[in-house]
Amino acid sequence: MLKKGEIKMIKKFLAEGFSKSAIARKLGISRETVRRYANLPDDYIPHINRPPVINSVDPYLPHIAKMLETAEQQKSEIPLTVIYEEIKKLGYDGSLRWLQQVILRYELRARAKLDEPIIRFETKPAQQMQVDWVEFPKDNLSAFVATMGYSRASYVEYVNNEKIETLIGCHMNAFAYFGGV
Repeated sequence: MLKKGEIKMIKKFLAEGFSKSAIARKLGISRETVRRYANLPDDYIPHINRPPVINSVDPYLPHIAKMLETAEQQKSEIPLTVIYEEIKKLGYDGSLRWLQQVILRYELRARAKLDEPIIRFETKPAQQMQVDWVEFPKDNLSAFVATMGYSRASYVEYVNNEKIETLIGCHMNAFAYFGGV
């Protein structure tokens, strides 16, 4: 399912006279997908009902952080397999590969070297939304990206400027999309 911003891009390109095949190539989707979404009304809002992602490593992050900090203080390196065996004793039932991906994703080793505490920032549902711009200079476009703090659900809207009026309008559209105020 395409996001609302991608649907708006399809409509924008159609209004500019692009063919469905050209739009499909440009957006990296099938021509049939372009046709299906081109026929939807302009005010169509896709409904995404996604539960929050639960990470099996999260309960063990404080223990892993303590192990990495201790190793850093002793100026040594702790192998991933040792971390894996230690948290398995605590009840971790995931794979070594998944643990490796989480450690890389959260940059746990680098944070231990910086003496930065490893804290996963969590919010309550509908408590926080983070926004940013992504620029596509080749297409003279920008994407307004809003991500909910709890569910990590995202809203993307493509625009041709980053003016304050556009920013406020994108915020309003994101609030409407997520069902907020």
